[in-house]
Amino acid sequence: MTDSVPIRVLIADDNRPFRRGVRLRLEHAEGIAVVGEAANGRDAVEGAITEQADVVLMDLEMPEMNGIDAIRAVVDESGGATRVIALTSHGEDHLVMRALSNGASGYLLKTHDSSQLVEAIRAAHRGDALMSSRVTRSVLTDIAQRRLSQEDREKVASLSPSESHIVHLLSDGITSNEQLAAELVVSVNTVRSHIQSSMRKVGATDRTQLALWGVRVRSELVSHPNGRI
Repeated sequence: MTDSVPIRVLIADDNRPFRRGVRLRLEHAEGIAVVGEAANGRDAVEGAITEQADVVLMDLEMPEMNGIDAIRAVVDESGGATRVIALTSHGEDHLVMRALSNGASGYLLKTHDSSQLVEAIRAAHRGDALMSSRVTRSVLTDIAQRRLSQEDREKVASLSPSESHIVHLLSDGITSNEQLAAELVVSVNTVRSHIQSSMRKVGATDRTQLALWGVRVRSELVSHPNGRI
């Protein structure tokens, strides 16, 4: 990392040894500063806002307020400025879906994805997402099988050709601005503009939510008369 301002990270987990292990790992990562810890959901929300954390690593099973409710509170109270990565020992689809639906920007399994923590934090901070490969396929399959609502169809129809194309690419797993720019043959600034306008039109809080929505409406995006897929 070459940024002069470090990414401010808060660790929320009721397991003290786990928090300590994560802190030690992050303290040796360039461009990342641990600004606090929390042992329950309420403290996680308060700490994230007070410390103006850029990214929160949020365990889903904590006392006083569970991690899923805490994710929503952090996203709402920060106005989306704070990104949250869900951490859990379990990869059950319903937990993944609830965490993402409540605004999580990523989802990692403690037992399998610890080596990806630093990469996930950097991805979340720049607006991308990183999800555990052990849950991604089943989650995306579940989303894709859901029936489209009339509201979703109207949202697809509201997208411009370029916006429709970029949402389609996001749903394919292409998340970096540079990759998207190369696919669309436009500038990175144009990509950012398309993503922001698409998020506004469909009511997504970040590009993770936009990509997940894109998976759900994928068939409609392909047949969208304004599209150029």
